[in-house]
Amino acid sequence: MPRIRKEKTEQNSTAPFWKIGLYIRLSKEDENENESESIINQEKILRDFVERYFAPATFDIVDVFADDGLTGTDTFRPSFQRLKDCMIRKEVNCMIIKSLARGFRNLADQQKFLEEFIPLYGARFICIGTPFIDTYTNPPSACELEVPIRGMFNEQFAATTSEEIRRTFRMKRERGEFIGAFAPYGYQKDPNDKNKLLVDEEAAEVVKHIFHWFVNEGYSKLGIAKKLNQMGELNPEAYKKKKGLKYAHPNSAQNDHLWSPATISRILQNEIYTGTMVQGRHRIISYKVHKQINVPKQDWFIVPNTHEAIIEKNMFARAQELHQRDTRTANGKQKVYTLSGFLYCADCKKALRRKTARGITYYECRSYTDKKTCSKHSIRQDRLENAVLKALQLQIALADGMEKSIESIYRAAAHHRESNHLSRCLQQAEKQLQRCFDASDDLYIDWKCGEISKEEYQRLKYKFSQQIPHLKATISSLKEGLQSSANDSEYIDPNMDAFLQHQNITNLSRGLVAALIKAIWVHENGAITIDFNFSDEYLKRSEDDNYSPAVIEKKRSHKRFSAIKAGGNVVHK
Repeated sequence: MPRIRKEKTEQNSTAPFWKIGLYIRLSKEDENENESESIINQEKILRDFVERYFAPATFDIVDVFADDGLTGTDTFRPSFQRLKDCMIRKEVNCMIIKSLARGFRNLADQQKFLEEFIPLYGARFICIGTPFIDTYTNPPSACELEVPIRGMFNEQFAATTSEEIRRTFRMKRERGEFIGAFAPYGYQKDPNDKNKLLVDEEAAEVVKHIFHWFVNEGYSKLGIAKKLNQMGELNPEAYKKKKGLKYAHPNSAQNDHLWSPATISRILQNEIYTGTMVQGRHRIISYKVHKQINVPKQDWFIVPNTHEAIIEKNMFARAQELHQRDTRTANGKQKVYTLSGFLYCADCKKALRRKTARGITYYECRSYTDKKTCSKHSIRQDRLENAVLKALQLQIALADGMEKSIESIYRAAAHHRESNHLSRCLQQAEKQLQRCFDASDDLYIDWKCGEISKEEYQRLKYKFSQQIPHLKATISSLKEGLQSSANDSEYIDPNMDAFLQHQNITNLSRGLVAALIKAIWVHENGAITIDFNFSDEYLKRSEDDNYSPAVIEKKRSHKRFSAIKAGGNVVHK
């Protein structure tokens, strides 16, 4: 670095006045390096340079532009872009950095900036490191041979570091160690081991409800999102910020703290909730091209049993199976129809469409409705549901050990009662409402005492006027939910009670259909054929118990039943 000198400040009306922008960058790999690379120390070094290099009254430090924890391999950094915008608008006409590496780890970006951007906007660029560059006092300094050579070394350093990090991450992923910056919703990082996940009980409770509502109660993804929003539950991003985490993504500015069907869908499809570590689903193209692309599933890093599960594997499997089905939600309702996604034409194999005419609801083949390429295959909803119920009753009676399976389904539903969760949400909403009232009452006094301006008073008053009705609606919804929820810990679901009395089901529910039925085929004459999910289980049990081939074949026939349209009588196919 050359000898520091004071610029001459002769009385010249054309002498420039320097509006300085100090640029600072600290990347993640720099955090363990020399202390001089810290954000605070970089600023101190640059300010000290300015005081010694520039004459008094010839400059003003407009702002410090700092990018913390960001790579220099591209220029898409918030503060760097803000500095460029200031230079374009002439708000800054002099940029100073500690070294070329602080501004660039990409030779092409560096040369384009120095050789095109700086001259184009008539700005001054100073690098106080090696090589020393000052495009005002020594314009050729930006074009000297050492500049691109230094840029090449800086880029190579970034490439080497990137490769080392990739190898380390791959090793950790193969061992099932978590390497994400933030734990998935429902988990938190172990304070003693950042590569290990622990259950976050508060968020995990919400995850359990999401799976239960979707699998057992027939809620649609939109219905679940609406239900959580009515309860005042914060979405994953807002929840992480509430916990004090510096969580952000490109769309954070548009986040309204509300749940969406897309968020629900991502949670329902995330296998990490079963205790299996799943990583490497996305990757960036290269250390210089940071665009993220999807990775084929066969290349994911999947390691089972790395952390405590929130959702049982069979529940997760049922959710994936339901997720693939074509379902429809009742108008104005949050739940899908009981048999939605399970009905198919026995001939063309297309899904059936639900229709209502003259007060009668029925299903018919969509190939017939849309293209007339198949026959009608129509069946009334009431007769269909009656036939399915009878088929299930008969199958349960015939299948060994099915009583325990059905009982477990009902008990799982009872276990997920929402009363405790609703009570917690209600307490939080009531506290937040009281804080809004208190803050709103204090605003007027603060304005009259001169602590805030009239504009600030009006802005905050409007903000509270928007929040208070929303909180009141949330509290009302939560109270209604509590009234309808079972508060007695010994409460038994009516369906469960009926099953315990009769050892069979008495009505259809979405949860039972999802658990026991694979598909329902409707024939042209109105008969139905049902494929059950559980046939393989008791077939395996038969083989394990050394049943004769004749008995095994008889049990295998339980897999498919047909029901005649008239009366819904169930017979063997």
